[in-house]
Amino acid sequence: MSEPASNRGEIEALRLAYARIRAESEALASRLTPEDQTVQSMEDASPTKWHLAHSTWFFETLILSRWLRFYRSFDERFAYLFNSYYEALGPRHPRPARGLLTRPSAQEVLDYRRHVDQSMFSLLDDLPSRHEAEIATLIVLGLNHEQQHQELILTDIKHAFSCNSLEPSYVSSKPEAIESAAPLGWTSLPGGVAEIGYAGPGFAFDNEKPRHEVMLRPFRLASRLVTCGEFSDFIADGGYRRPELWLSDGWALVNRENWRAPLYWHDDDGREELFTLHGRSGRNRHEPVTHVSFYEAAAYAAWAGKRLPTEFEWERAARELQVDGNFLDDRRFHPRAARNQAGLSQMFGDAWEWTRSSYDPYPGYRSFEGAVSEYNGKFMIGQMVLRGGSCVTPRDHMRATYRNFFPPAARWQFSSIRLAEDA
Repeated sequence: MSEPASNRGEIEALRLAYARIRAESEALASRLTPEDQTVQSMEDASPTKWHLAHSTWFFETLILSRWLRFYRSFDERFAYLFNSYYEALGPRHPRPARGLLTRPSAQEVLDYRRHVDQSMFSLLDDLPSRHEAEIATLIVLGLNHEQQHQELILTDIKHAFSCNSLEPSYVSSKPEAIESAAPLGWTSLPGGVAEIGYAGPGFAFDNEKPRHEVMLRPFRLASRLVTCGEFSDFIADGGYRRPELWLSDGWALVNRENWRAPLYWHDDDGREELFTLHGRSGRNRHEPVTHVSFYEAAAYAAWAGKRLPTEFEWERAARELQVDGNFLDDRRFHPRAARNQAGLSQMFGDAWEWTRSSYDPYPGYRSFEGAVSEYNGKFMIGQMVLRGGSCVTPRDHMRATYRNFFPPAARWQFSSIRLAEDA
């Protein structure tokens, strides 16, 4: 999505993007019942209707309340209910208790969205000329923010459905099976000075900037993601029982939580299965292993005699590649096995890739200004960087410089493993 400019053609393009992205969120939610949209299965996840309302709160609070003359809020109480973590914008409903919000109803949330959308279109029809660029920039940020919540709608409902004894499916059709994954190969990349981070026109989050130089040693990247079959070999070799493979915090977590396999794996009566957005199905040994924590990814890499790539190595390898792959737009809702092809595959889509890099600010980092200064910078502690997007990431949301981040124990996202080694 392009950085907005002050001309009517680009404002009209922004209007179309707004309508498309807002409609996509509701299309994703439309597969769910009102009861589905209320449940919160763990503290890290949120109810679907909360995602729909929070992304709407963003436009109302940060744009309409400031820039649209005579704007009247849909319900003043929503400012408390649907603020996420913006301390500067006031108190908020506790995150762990979002599932207790049986009211407002799912329909009222949709009515709230209609109210805000109509007001946003009114604003776009008559942007204050002195502030047009500032408003358009905030709208682009809000749309990228909404796309992040589209992914969370799917990962959060997958976790909720996995906790339901009925094991409901989000989609009834099964993804097509790939007979075999491409053989594991290696791509060598040179060392030297590499430019990292976003520069130039177009949108990027503040954590992707500024562009800067890093020194890399020559390295090699695995041609594809680690498969379920390969990870099964790690388990069979006692991977979850061998402390020498694990970081200290990871080993403590494995024993405390009794982890013996990735999240959603089932081995009942000798059947290798896993829970998916399509319901429970047989485990395809050729698909990428997903829903592993950073700790599991690092342990597997140690077992394989390799390591995880740094985020800088990953970006150096990805920067010349086209952003293409298995994304949300394909409506597969599940990773697929790597196709037979030369070079690097699955760099984009399918599953997020853990890196060995902590989520830190780049040299010269500056956060967004105003209330949105809390968007990314405050989380730059205790998190690890993931790259590449997943099968539930919108394609036009992704780029080579995109930095996702989660705590090292997180498993409910579509997270996977790509190996690296020194050349």
